[in-house]
Amino acid sequence: MDIYLKNKQTLQIDDYYFKCSIGKMGLTLKKKEGDIKTPKGIFGIENLYFRKDRLKKPQTNLKCIEIKKDMGWCDDVNFERKYNKLIKVNKNIKHEKLKRKDHKYDLFIPIKYNFLKPIKGMGSCIFIHLTNNYKPTAGCIALKEKDFIIMLKLINKNSKIKIS
Repeated sequence: MDIYLKNKQTLQIDDYYFKCSIGKMGLTLKKKEGDIKTPKGIFGIENLYFRKDRLKKPQTNLKCIEIKKDMGWCDDVNFERKYNKLIKVNKNIKHEKLKRKDHKYDLFIPIKYNFLKPIKGMGSCIFIHLTNNYKPTAGCIALKEKDFIIMLKLINKNSKIKIS
């Protein structure tokens, strides 16, 4: 089952429509690190990452990975080999911390944008994650937890996300 971003505030999967938020500066075909835009295109999705200390493992066909204290996602253009990849937190490498005080990353799925052979500076850490207020994101797509849980039951590892 594929995921479609219908417009700036609607995600569609089959006959299900979910309110969402996207990057503060809208959509782009020319994504750059830090531009707070959501990349346009058709992308695969990765595994589900979740906070076992806050939620029970959701029902999904995706591989589930428990978020640990030392996990981060590299957004450091100076570390080409680690750029836009899951890393062990290192104070010398700029990264997005995955185990956060807020609830934004209690559940998240990396979107495979700039993913297999990442080009530094083209954008990293593009996730489908949680929101409680639909405020614009730094480039990700955000859903309320109840909608995220429904989405997880509809998608699988072969699902694609179409952002146009």
